Amino acid sequence: MLTFSPTSPLKRILCIGAHSDDIEIGCGGTMLRLLDEHPGVSVLWVVMGGNDQREQEARASAERFLKNAGSSEVRVRKFRDAYLPFMGEQVKDYVESLKSFDPDLIFTHRKEDAHQDHRLMGELTWNAFRNHAILEYEIPKYDGDLGHPNLFVPLDESICRRKIELLMEGFPTQAGRQWFSADTFWAMLRIRGVECNSPARFAEAFGCRKMVI
Repeated sequence: MLTFSPTSPLKRILCIGAHSDDIEIGCGGTMLRLLDEHPGVSVLWVVMGGNDQREQEARASAERFLKNAGSSEVRVRKFRDAYLPFMGEQVKDYVESLKSFDPDLIFTHRKEDAHQDHRLMGELTWNAFRNHAILEYEIPKYDGDLGHPNLFVPLDESICRRKIELLMEGFPTQAGRQWFSADTFWAMLRIRGVECNSPARFAEAFGCRKMVI
């Protein structure tokens, strides 16, 4: 379990997503909880690609999720959706530039994710950040690539409801997709809650490859 104390407070969080809804789906509940519990935190929220409409959605959604942040910055890049590996040099240079933020905690994609954009962002995060706590979030999809997470964040039902309401409100362009539905997101939260015996019944789950205590 990640814990932060008065002598070692949580100050800066970096969230990286390949697409405009990835961060919210993968760690939106955890971010809501962390910002409720650590209201002074500074957040850098980075989305790697999106057309004009998707960029507008990304910025508006991030603003809602980051309401309780001490300070926040949202960056939306213009890398082409589904083509990030073919722009690898430019994407890598940009990820390297994020090191100046010096985060205490990073949320990014799983390195085993079946989506090529997700997978690249997971790989490049680990390439760039060698002395940081990195948690890899999961995205449900057609590929059936969910893994075996080893770090769980229990979430109260009220936080889960906030996450899902904000998701459904924030991304109307995704409403027609078969997997983008409230019941999908509730199911993920409930299953991960079962797996960690969450006292609140719900949880988000992450891959934690390396942790120094």
